[in-house]
Amino acid sequence: MGEKKTITVFGATGSQGGGLVRAVLADRESEFAIRAVTRHAGSEKARELERLGAEVIEADMDDEASLAPAFEHAYGAYLVTNFWEHMSAEREQAQALALARAASHAGVQHAIWSTLEDTRECIPLEDPRMPTLQEHYKVPHFDAKAEADHYFTEAGVPTTFLRTTFYWENLLGMFAPQRAQDGALELVLPMGDSRLSGIAVDDIGKTALAVFKRDTDLIAATVSIAGEHLKVADMASALSEALGEPVRYQPVTADAYRALGFPGADEAGNMFQFYADCEARFTAARDLTAVRDLNPALQDFRTWLAAHGDALRAAWA
Repeated sequence: MGEKKTITVFGATGSQGGGLVRAVLADRESEFAIRAVTRHAGSEKARELERLGAEVIEADMDDEASLAPAFEHAYGAYLVTNFWEHMSAEREQAQALALARAASHAGVQHAIWSTLEDTRECIPLEDPRMPTLQEHYKVPHFDAKAEADHYFTEAGVPTTFLRTTFYWENLLGMFAPQRAQDGALELVLPMGDSRLSGIAVDDIGKTALAVFKRDTDLIAATVSIAGEHLKVADMASALSEALGEPVRYQPVTADAYRALGFPGADEAGNMFQFYADCEARFTAARDLTAVRDLNPALQDFRTWLAAHGDALRAAWA
C-alpha cells in the first residue's frame, strides 16, 4: 500500500469525530491516515489518540487563522461543530464559514459536513406550536447547520452533507433516565407515541468512513442516517431488560419539558417536538437499509445496549 491519504477530523476528541477516528484506526487495511484536530493537544484524550496512531494538531474554529495547518495537504476532512458547548446559532454558523473557507483554500478533495434538517420547512417560523428561539429559529442547532450548508457549496468544497440524529450515548448523559421519588428510573421525554430516530456515535464514524471510501460517488449528496426508529416506550422496555430493573417512560408535553429550566431546556424541548411532530418525514429520510448498505455493522438499539451494559449500570447505579 502506498502513502495513506490524510483525513483531517474536527471534534476528534468528541462524539462524532471520535467515532470516525476509531473507525479509521481500527481498519488496518484503511487507505487513510488521521489528523485529529483539538483545541487542547495536551489533553489525555488527545494523547490517547496519538498513542493509537493519529497525528494530533491544535486549532480552534473560532480562530480562522489557526485552521490552515489542520488542512494542509489533507485529502479529506470531517467537519462538525458543537452547538451545545455555547448554544449560539450565530457562533456555530461563523465556525462553519471558517471551516468552509479553510477547506476551500487548502484544496480539500472531499469534505463531510455534519449537518441537520432545517426544521422550519416542517414547522414554519410563524407556527405557534413551538416558540421561536434566538429570533430566527425553531431548533437553532438544526436550522443553523442547515443554513450553513451553502457555505461549502459556494466555497467550491467537494462536500457530502451527512445528516445525523439523536445519539444513544445521550442516554448516558444529558437525557439519561432519572430516579423518581419512588426510586424507579424514569425516561422523561416529550415524544408521546412518536418514534425517535437514534444512532450510536461509532456508527456515525463507520458510515462517514464508508462515505470517504466511496471516493467521489457521494460528493454533493445528502446522506441521512439513523440506526433505528423506536417509540420511547419501546426504548424504555429495552433499557429495562438491559439494566435488570424497570425503566418507565414518562411522556410530558413539550411545554412542560421546556419549563424544566435546565440550560438548553427550550432548545431540547423544541428538538423533541420537531422529532415528534415531523416524525414521518424525518424517519422517511433515514432509510435504514440504505444506511446499512454503507455500514453493514450498523447497530440497532438493543445491540448498542448490549455493548454498553457496564456504562449504563454505572450511570444509573
